[in-house]
Amino acid sequence: QCEVEVVSRLLPTCGLRDRGRGTRALLSLGRPPGRAQGAGSGVYLMVCTARDRVGARYKIQENIERFFTRFVEEGKATVRLREPAVDVCLSKANASNLKNFLSAVRLAHQGTDTGALPLSALVPAKTSEVEKPKAKMIITSRRDYPLTKNFPYSLEHLQTSYCKLARIDTRVLCLRKLRKLDLSHNHIKQLPATIGDLTCLQELNLHDNHLESFSGALCNSTLQKSLQFLDLSQNKMKALPIQFCQLRELVNLKLDDNELIRLPFKIGQLKQLRFLSAARNKLPFLPSDFRKLSLENLDLFGNPFEQPNPLVPNIQLKIPLTLLECAARATLNYRIHFGGHLLPSHLCEDLEVAKTCQCGSACLSSFIQITVTMNLHYVAHTVVLVDNMGGTEAPIICYFCSLACYSQFLDRYLQSN
Repeated sequence: QCEVEVVSRLLPTCGLRDRGRGTRALLSLGRPPGRAQGAGSGVYLMVCTARDRVGARYKIQENIERFFTRFVEEGKATVRLREPAVDVCLSKANASNLKNFLSAVRLAHQGTDTGALPLSALVPAKTSEVEKPKAKMIITSRRDYPLTKNFPYSLEHLQTSYCKLARIDTRVLCLRKLRKLDLSHNHIKQLPATIGDLTCLQELNLHDNHLESFSGALCNSTLQKSLQFLDLSQNKMKALPIQFCQLRELVNLKLDDNELIRLPFKIGQLKQLRFLSAARNKLPFLPSDFRKLSLENLDLFGNPFEQPNPLVPNIQLKIPLTLLECAARATLNYRIHFGGHLLPSHLCEDLEVAKTCQCGSACLSSFIQITVTMNLHYVAHTVVLVDNMGGTEAPIICYFCSLACYSQFLDRYLQSN
């Protein structure tokens, strides 16, 4: 199987291309049904395409004027026939298979005994053999959903919406070429970790389902390197896992119409993120890491943001600091390498979600927490109004590692007000 173009040499360059440019075809070398064996003259080359599955036959013995094989390693070659005066141009073929095929054609041309040739039955091709691999499939109703036949393995874009799916079909998880998967408007409650095996997946749309969580295993899968668009809007999620910010190639993230009470703690790690919408959730404030984002468009409309009050701090300081707190601060402040081979996993997780004071120092579980107002234009070029009053400001958390740092902030705050 390859792509074939049959070009007549008796017409101008713009003339006959009777098989069509770049047409997927099946090539066969053999004898028509009913012909006696033994005579090399009975060997034909047959070209079957989607438009002509019966196929066009070309005599081979002493009928080849020239072979063009300069680019055979790239899966390209041309067989020039004398009668009719056409060039059979081959491309996108497997290089090894193409070499074997051309060798057989050359032997048939020389009149080699057919017993030494790998001849095929010259019969019409099956549709699956000559059709171009299907790259896109859109299903928008349950009655059109395939129950007995597999999805084409060549699919790069699959949409199955309004099909009332309660879970993701395991057949979908075998489509390794998928770049875009749209499962919106279904009843899916849980995502299998095997979605992470779709190594080419760039867009995942789960809008309007019944999801209550997003698996941390997915965040640690190969989706870290491929996923750029993720739509989790109109589900039932209350929080996203700590590992969510490992999806560092995300460009567009939609979280609207959920029940989120917080955004991911380390959301600032999403350096590629440009479009973020989390409208109509239950967010009381934004995480401190939110300041690190650099967005083109931000929509946080309809969240019950609390009124910030820097004069009412949440004090979690432990004086004197515990040995664990001192060790954690030193590890982070001096950028000492740590990992699962050195520390227990729960300590690694604690260090990964440590807070950062306004002075730049780290703090683990001993800190002072307040909320302050931040204008969202600080992190986004375009901001959808936060409320009906025309506001573009929202409360954001600030942390302080000591009373001294908090006192310095308080002095600046009181002076500016």
